[in-house]
Amino acid sequence: MDRRHKANQLRKNKKDMVLTEKRRLGSRDGPPHLVVVVSLHAQADAGAITKLLRGEGAGGIVHHDRCISGVSDSFGLILPRFKQRFTFLSQSTADMHSLLDVTKIADSLVFVLDSTEGWDTYGDYCLSCVFAQGLPSYALVCQGVSELPVKKRVESRRALSKITEARFPDARLFPLDSEQDATLLLRHLGTQRQRKLGFRSKRSHLIAQHVTFTPNNPVDSTSGATGLGTLCVSGYVRGRPLRVDRLVHISGHGDFQLSQIDAPVDPLPLNLTVSRPLKPSKGGDVDMQENEAPVRVLMKADPSNRESLQAEAEVDPMDGEQTWPTESELLEAEEARKKKRVMKVPKGTSDYQATWIVDEGEEENGDMDEESSDNDDDDDMMDEAMDKEDGEIDSQDPGSCCDSEEEEEEEEEEVCSTERAGADQRYDEHMDEAAEEEGLKRYRDARANEMFPDEVDTPLDTPARIRFQRYRGLKSFRSSPWDPMENLPLDYSRIFQFQSFERTRRRILAEAAAEEDGAMDGWYVTLHIIDVPFSVMESVQSGKPLVLVSLLPHEQKMSVMHVLVQRHPSNTEPIKSKEELVFHCGFRRFRASPIFSQHTSADKHKMERFLRPDAPIVVSLYAPITFPPSGVLLFKQRNDGIQDLVATGSLLSCDPQRVVLKRIVLSGHPFKINRRSAVVRYMFFNRDDIMWFKPVELRTKWGRRGHIKEALGTHGHMKCVFDNQLRSQDTVLMNLYKRVYPRWTYDPYVPAPLTWVKREGTVEMEDLDME
Repeated sequence: MDRRHKANQLRKNKKDMVLTEKRRLGSRDGPPHLVVVVSLHAQADAGAITKLLRGEGAGGIVHHDRCISGVSDSFGLILPRFKQRFTFLSQSTADMHSLLDVTKIADSLVFVLDSTEGWDTYGDYCLSCVFAQGLPSYALVCQGVSELPVKKRVESRRALSKITEARFPDARLFPLDSEQDATLLLRHLGTQRQRKLGFRSKRSHLIAQHVTFTPNNPVDSTSGATGLGTLCVSGYVRGRPLRVDRLVHISGHGDFQLSQIDAPVDPLPLNLTVSRPLKPSKGGDVDMQENEAPVRVLMKADPSNRESLQAEAEVDPMDGEQTWPTESELLEAEEARKKKRVMKVPKGTSDYQATWIVDEGEEENGDMDEESSDNDDDDDMMDEAMDKEDGEIDSQDPGSCCDSEEEEEEEEEEVCSTERAGADQRYDEHMDEAAEEEGLKRYRDARANEMFPDEVDTPLDTPARIRFQRYRGLKSFRSSPWDPMENLPLDYSRIFQFQSFERTRRRILAEAAAEEDGAMDGWYVTLHIIDVPFSVMESVQSGKPLVLVSLLPHEQKMSVMHVLVQRHPSNTEPIKSKEELVFHCGFRRFRASPIFSQHTSADKHKMERFLRPDAPIVVSLYAPITFPPSGVLLFKQRNDGIQDLVATGSLLSCDPQRVVLKRIVLSGHPFKINRRSAVVRYMFFNRDDIMWFKPVELRTKWGRRGHIKEALGTHGHMKCVFDNQLRSQDTVLMNLYKRVYPRWTYDPYVPAPLTWVKREGTVEMEDLDME
């Protein structure tokens, strides 16, 4: 009975907690219900929806227009009948960055659909992006249904419901043609169940309703336009309590520190006569200005307790250096000195001077080492011959063939030649030949990698033992050891890592959930953010919303992040590893050059040269630490500024010791077969290379295993022994591996893409009039 009674009490407490949180949103004790109106069709008018909602017949009182700083079509709405307050924001889908930013913090989304088609192709693209990062509560709205005849209304709504059930299986469709329909929509928005998003429920966040900028040097008139200053951002705190000693992140602009938090008068009080005062903090000061309401200072930052903006670890180039060699090293040096080597030196050179002279062979090897280390990212030479063929083919003018064909058509059809030539000329004016050549080369590389995975050609002019000196053979990719701390790059000295990332994540999230200090959820506060560039204020003045989030501990530090993604079906172009992509990770937006690898549970993971469309891929990159859960979107930016959605997924972990191995496959062909032994050629082209790679195991495409027994001659023929007889059509393979790392190209500033809208049947661009 005691256990049953305790279970009932826990169930009742959880139910009361959910009801309290649900009733708090939009009430007097909570923040206003933030509703974002999004149009998913070119013919759908979001402005008409907001006009109906702010009408007097809807029962609401519009307290003030333009309540969101920088956004013109935004207003605050108070419903005394329902004892709720709303903030409505109409966001255009043309600016994808702003659309994703406001949907991250929106309590509800209102999707405006067309009465016949629902949404178009670009609207479906916007839905894919919103679904990938996390969909809050929503409502579907359409207009024009009441204008149809009575007999066709039911049929129209049934057809529209059939269209929407693919994306929204159990969604209710609201016709919005009158003020009574607007009242029903407001009631639904205020009472519907709120869907939680993990990445925002763990952190405090707000959208700016009033923004001011004060330069640090007011004497200099030019400092306000180019220098740093203090940004005062006012808004309602949402999510968790906001602490003044934590760092804040402004989406698209970076991380900053707070100096103090004020408590101004609530601009959207539920009681229009008396504004609810906030609970005073300990030692809180009150600033009085002439003809203004009092502003209470809630808390000020303590420089000793405030988190640092340090993102990278301090690199000590002398770390690990020794001041005096050990006795074993002195003995080794003495033995090496005693071993005399015969070399040609200038006449009159002493022994000491001769030790500093480098042999030609050593010099060549050293140059090759430097070249291979510097060009580690581009050392795949499997397509060298193919690149030459591409260069010969692509070097020809693509317009020459068209010109010759047009001349022949002019001789045959003189009437149609002028129009066709003019159309071809207009089409060629908007074609980027360099992009076409690059796309052709990328397609050929992806097709060659799909047909012959990881196979490379052994160079003829360079010894294979030097060209592939950074690779090694493995007896078993699954069980052979690989030290994760071996030969780490210099960039690893700049990053941070955890002894146990999962344990740290659980501890920090538990501490964040138990925090009760700071500006509480629902308070209207003003944040003083120091050392902010003026470009943030310019972004607000240009009409873009300002979204701010409080970071958890360690989330400003750089490390190696891993993301599990799936290629988006709309993307058909091959995406190569270490290609620069745009990431939307939680509240962050940045550019980076990641590497792709297989998603397995082993201690070593094979690198993928291209993003595979048929399997989930792990994307590894240098980025600030972010604690899961969090949705991730990957975009690729074209040369003309357009960004295409490439893949979607979620954060996996933060692990710099995750070993990603790049594999190359050297292939040879059997020349003479004698039972279990065979003579293989074309894998190597000199005797020294065969002896160098002799310990590495061989395999064939038909499943045979073997090893190199001896070299035959000096031109690369070798005798190999296998576990069974070879077939003449079989191919002998040798697998070599090396560890790879992502490129450090992290850039937190991502410029907004050009306005580009793709609708069904047409492409809208400048100076392009064609279907």
